[in-house]
Amino acid sequence: MKKIVLGVFFILAFGCKTEAPKIASMEEEVKVLASDEFKGRETGTEEELKAAEYIMGQMAEMGLEPKGNAGTYYQTFTFKPKKDPHQQVGFQEAGDSTITGTNVIGFINNKSLNTVVIGAHYDHLGLGGEGSLHRGEPEVHNGADDNASGVAVLLDLANKIKETKLSTNYLFITFSGEEMGLLGSNFYTKNPTLNLGEVSYMLNLDMVGRLREDKTLSVSGTGTSPIWPQVLNASNPGFKLVLKESGVGPSDHTSFYLQDIPVLHFFTGQHEDYHKPTDDAEKLNYEGMRLISMYLFSLVQELDDDKKLAFRKTKNESEEVPRFKVTLGVIPDYLFDGKGMRIDGISEDRPAQKAGLEKGDIVVQLGDSTVVNMMSYMRALSAFEPGDTTTVRVLRKGETLKAPITF
Repeated sequence: MKKIVLGVFFILAFGCKTEAPKIASMEEEVKVLASDEFKGRETGTEEELKAAEYIMGQMAEMGLEPKGNAGTYYQTFTFKPKKDPHQQVGFQEAGDSTITGTNVIGFINNKSLNTVVIGAHYDHLGLGGEGSLHRGEPEVHNGADDNASGVAVLLDLANKIKETKLSTNYLFITFSGEEMGLLGSNFYTKNPTLNLGEVSYMLNLDMVGRLREDKTLSVSGTGTSPIWPQVLNASNPGFKLVLKESGVGPSDHTSFYLQDIPVLHFFTGQHEDYHKPTDDAEKLNYEGMRLISMYLFSLVQELDDDKKLAFRKTKNESEEVPRFKVTLGVIPDYLFDGKGMRIDGISEDRPAQKAGLEKGDIVVQLGDSTVVNMMSYMRALSAFEPGDTTTVRVLRKGETLKAPITF
């Protein structure tokens, strides 16, 4: 991976007492945050703190007020890493074997009774480790789509809102510790720097850098307020929206939903570079990111004069996910809205690759089970144990193919 010469963007990162960097474009922001010099922005590292300082500089340059602790842009939290993957992380005082994460928080204070929270995590996987899908020696996981893309759209949106006369207050948070279990957003909602009772809704941007040619955009949380479907469709400039009702999901909006706040999570889909060192800046669709930013700007303008949004609980879809001991070794296309489970990527030396499956194949049957969507695919997987052999049927370019597969 080519290293980026960061130049002026490192002025704040290295602590020099000089002017903050000028407001950067989304391309420039992603190149900085997803550069090798930041070594994957792992929570608690020196490089993550440099990324926090860069984001702080951008917020300060556009005139956002600091809304962290003690009049700063930072809210820090300290925790001890969990040894058991099922264990819940507990926050605590700094000490031996603890890690300190840093949320970066800016505020537009329009003296309103209502505040909108807009968030995106900026941490990533560092050199790999737990959560990485990379096979081989440790390597920098730059996290351009995950989630420098969300931070760049957040900052672009903040600048648009700052330059427009709106009436609502806006709180912009870039979270640390998301990859370790939504730690930064969890800590913020339990230690808020403003009254959460005044928060009207929360928008979360996580992996919004790979908009496809058909402009498919996933929006989760649409059941958390009765107004969401109407507003999303009314403001839509032409996205193919995939709407999902649940307020619970694997990103920071979940922490706010659990505080009875309406949420939306925007996502352009997984891809073969997800959680790998190849998630680099040059692969992003920056025009798509600009379209998403304009869409969200239209949405907040539409809701700017509204009273606090009504909250509604949703069915927790994650509780219904079957437990399974085997996998095909594929990346599903979560935005696919046809029948079956479309494969968006194949992992090396895993059952799907050994069976000859390819990217773009649509799994329609696994063993005796018909696959019509992601849930039925996971239910089908749950019937198998390691070492089992069965057959898989896929659609490939209009033809049905059958192959033996061993888990």
